[in-house]
Amino acid sequence: DDDDDDDEITLNIEKKAKKLDRQKEVARDLEASEMKSAAREGEVFKLPTEKELENEIDQPLDLPATHERIKDNVHVLSSFRELRDPERSREEYVNLLVKDLAAYYSYGPFLIEQFVNLFPLAELLEFLEANEVERPLTIRTNTLKTRRRDLAQALINRGVNLDPIGKWSKVGLVIFDSPVPIGATPEYLGGHYMLQGGSSMLAVMALAPQENERVLDMCAAPGGKTTYVAALMKNTGVLVANDLQKERTKSLVANIHRLGVTNTIISCYDGRKLPTAMGGFDRVLLDAPCSGSGVIAKDKTVKTSRDEKDVLRRSHIQKELILAAIDAVDPTSKTGGCLVYSTCSVLVEENEWVVDYALANRPVKVVPTGLGFGNDGFAKYRGRVFHPSLKLTKRFYPHTHNMAGFFVAKLKKLNKTPQVQKSIAEMSKEVEEDSGSDVEDSS
Repeated sequence: DDDDDDDEITLNIEKKAKKLDRQKEVARDLEASEMKSAAREGEVFKLPTEKELENEIDQPLDLPATHERIKDNVHVLSSFRELRDPERSREEYVNLLVKDLAAYYSYGPFLIEQFVNLFPLAELLEFLEANEVERPLTIRTNTLKTRRRDLAQALINRGVNLDPIGKWSKVGLVIFDSPVPIGATPEYLGGHYMLQGGSSMLAVMALAPQENERVLDMCAAPGGKTTYVAALMKNTGVLVANDLQKERTKSLVANIHRLGVTNTIISCYDGRKLPTAMGGFDRVLLDAPCSGSGVIAKDKTVKTSRDEKDVLRRSHIQKELILAAIDAVDPTSKTGGCLVYSTCSVLVEENEWVVDYALANRPVKVVPTGLGFGNDGFAKYRGRVFHPSLKLTKRFYPHTHNMAGFFVAKLKKLNKTPQVQKSIAEMSKEVEEDSGSDVEDSS
């Protein structure tokens, strides 16, 4: 009966998705025809001179003109050989595009440059536009207390307009509109559901915790993923929910109590030092702190508050955390022995780069996430070649999947001798010793 009801409700969201796809196709065709007609009429886009650009600095931003120039510039760059000005370089066109995009969408130059490098030009505009619109409000049914069908009916009786989040989830619901505050209904207060983004559910689905296992959530607050893990474990086994900041554990404790979770221990450690305190876990979830470049729709401050130094600092911490997470995994586990690494960032420096670093420094391999959709991760990026298995990781974008930008990688720890698992400090010391002995031999 549950499956039949879910299928019926799913039809509505599928119809809406198809309608949106058709509208997008019409919009793209219209835009393409406008560009072609403009080209036929002989309207050739010309880059402004340096003097014209200098004059623009003192003038208020003309949004319509800037938007038109962005579209014209993208059109030229997409067919650069045919449409370019022979006297101007591609770099000049790209620099102007970065400047205009930063001004039009209110970004700092660093993030815009990163996105220009990450996406094809046509897709880039879709991504930036998607960041201007908040993602749909989604909730996750707490299966420790209720079923999705019963929860949906209870909320519909309160006038809530909702649908299943998609075929990929049996517990998610998307809320279109509600006459009552979704975070204050009797069902919410009774722990029947959790306010949770669709993308964050994916990390727990990839982890796939089993009953009676030992599981660690390294960066657990405010508890959305922790309580989902507990629900999948059906309150059996042991779940350790850790967070660095003691203040954040208050919301973690509150959500664990509200949702009726009873198999969880809460700790407050620096995740990088956690393996010295506890280990031997069947599965570890590391939803690492990141730049938040995938959740710009929710936090507009990310647009201007991130720079290269900030991203590289976060990437360094992520590398330390993923090594610690691997060290906490028991490679001899009969049911698990795996780790899921996730971020709400779309930047390669915080995703593939970090996982590639882990592959080079710990006995692990990348395995399929088990998620049925999402874009494959990068095995190459701007001249940097990563391990080929990074194609097994998954990327999610707001403009293609209608959820926050997200990255998910699943690693399996190999059962190798302890000598293989050397710390970075030990490896650096060995390199220094080897280089010193080479000097002595040559003398």
